[in-house]
Amino acid sequence: MTPTETFFITGFPGFIATRLLHRLAVSGSKFVLLVQPSLMDLARSEIQQIVAETKREVSDFEVVAGDITRDGLGLSDAEIEMVRGRTTRLFHLAAVYDLAVNRDLAQLVNVVGTKHVNQFARTLPRLRQYHYVSTCYVAGKREGRILETELQHDKGFRNFYEESKYQAEMEVDQLKRELPITIHRPAVVVGDSRTGQIPKYDGVYYLIFYLLRWPALLSQINIGNHQVSLNLVPVDFVVEAMSALSLDDSAIGKTLQLSDPQPLSTSDLFDTIADSISGRSSRVTAPARLVQFLLMLPPSPRITGLPHHAVPYFFVKQTYLTTVAGRLLLPHGIVCPSFGSYVRQIVDYAEHHPEHRLIV
Repeated sequence: MTPTETFFITGFPGFIATRLLHRLAVSGSKFVLLVQPSLMDLARSEIQQIVAETKREVSDFEVVAGDITRDGLGLSDAEIEMVRGRTTRLFHLAAVYDLAVNRDLAQLVNVVGTKHVNQFARTLPRLRQYHYVSTCYVAGKREGRILETELQHDKGFRNFYEESKYQAEMEVDQLKRELPITIHRPAVVVGDSRTGQIPKYDGVYYLIFYLLRWPALLSQINIGNHQVSLNLVPVDFVVEAMSALSLDDSAIGKTLQLSDPQPLSTSDLFDTIADSISGRSSRVTAPARLVQFLLMLPPSPRITGLPHHAVPYFFVKQTYLTTVAGRLLLPHGIVCPSFGSYVRQIVDYAEHHPEHRLIV
């Protein structure tokens, strides 16, 4: 009889962590969840909903208040012993995701926090697999094809988020020699491909809300670029991929880019969204250099809704190869859906849930 797996998960009740927990709960596994003290009530509420939907027992979900920025993850001695005695699989999702994050906070949470989780992972005697969630943007300002087997570079970064996630992944990658590690690099995560659900808007949603302002007029002038793609992945694909590999020992020692192997250019992305909203595509395409210049002018965020820190991501000349991820996910029947197959769902959700919109 196969012994019961116990997952120790950081980052709950964050959006991806919550959906991942829901997906993993379908199995017979048990869970220990590291939750920030201020989020304990929300965490317990989410667990109650998961229990109701999966028919699991509340006792299968142990919640401990902690903080990855503290030694020992802020746990008591008794809690540390409990986690060490039970954990067989670890998912580290806790991070600050904010392109405008300041350096001190990015370093504290993403780098120092990951070092603390690494140190804790070293003390887990029953650990069978350590899953670390990174991002494709550890590639920073590199251009061209980005392989899953590549990490270290000196091309620089667009912001402290990218830099801190790169430094954190470096720490985890070096630990592969000691521990059974799998690194997941999602591209830009958007809403669920079936429901469109997402808790906050950024990235491509700025373009969606831009076009929703005056669809008939704004859809006529394409502000995208034929030479650049924006790699989007729906959250359900990311969760399904991580869940499928959560117990897959063939993923140990691997880094996987959870990205769209055939991303749309930003020009095609513009037309796909415009057609979904207004039933028409653009008539002309504005020069890319002019668009980038205008978007960086001081009044632009108030006019377009696109903050300056997000502008560079519509001009990133990077292609994320998915060779390793594709090979490992194929036996599980998991592939990234094309953006056109779910654009209507995410546009509808954004249009009917404007309360999530970020303030520029």
